[in-house]
Amino acid sequence: MGGDPLAAKQKKRSIITYGELAQQHIAHAKTHQKRPENTAAVIEKHLIPKWGKMRLDEIDQQSIAKWLGDLREDYAPATVEKIRMTLGRSFELARQWGLPGAEINPVRGIARFKFDNARKRYLSAEEAERLVQCADKLMNPLLGAIVRLLMLTGARKSELVQAKWEHVDLERRSWLIPDSKTGKARHVPLSSAAVRVFEGIPRLAQAVFANPRTGEAYTCIKHPWDTARKKAGLGDLHIHDLRHSAASFMINAGVDLFAVGRVLGHADHQSTMRYAHLADETLMAAVEAGAAKMKQRDRQ
Repeated sequence: MGGDPLAAKQKKRSIITYGELAQQHIAHAKTHQKRPENTAAVIEKHLIPKWGKMRLDEIDQQSIAKWLGDLREDYAPATVEKIRMTLGRSFELARQWGLPGAEINPVRGIARFKFDNARKRYLSAEEAERLVQCADKLMNPLLGAIVRLLMLTGARKSELVQAKWEHVDLERRSWLIPDSKTGKARHVPLSSAAVRVFEGIPRLAQAVFANPRTGEAYTCIKHPWDTARKKAGLGDLHIHDLRHSAASFMINAGVDLFAVGRVLGHADHQSTMRYAHLADETLMAAVEAGAAKMKQRDRQ
């Protein structure tokens, strides 16, 4: 009545881990994709660290949905959607190949997150100051520093909260991000203002933003962030918008797009071109200022 327990156990043992499926997915991508390294980057950066050690039958829809929701705190919606699609493709391939444990694709029932990929929210200088002041007033003493550094460095939230003191060189004014979104290490130059923020953070542990009770890096700042942005009257602001704002501040100060892309760690210039309209606005302001100066001279 209970079936064959030995057969059930043998079937269980035959189910591979996602890490094993991931390698097969990457190999398959190399046979037909123009840029298989993009698929490999998503799998190696996001999927294997999270699901690699789990068997295919242990990965369920509810866990995936919650994980994707958490990722939206750290990454742009388009990036999260790419992660969702890649994981779904892994399971679809496993199903097509007849791999045990992949009879049902757990990603298929997770709705595509609706987003406007063209959405850009940039803080004004006044809004930025208001946000920082509200962050400073919260019980979490590190939120103000996190908000400041996100705007001063253009880093992603996940990169910053995972920062370690061993990678921060205040004398050389450089911060090493050993494992960025692109899968490559990069050095972020630190302005004098950014250096002062780092100097004001107590060194409690190896992690820069360490929980004083555990010594471990903060994994989630969702609640204090939500509180700070609402108190500042910026309920529509996403934490990833601080990265866009950093780019905006640099471009409006006259920094060229190539340099901004280097600071942000963009893998190609296409990612930086989303800010081209800001550069146009800066150039327009420059020629208007020049015209106004010339008109003033003509009057003299």
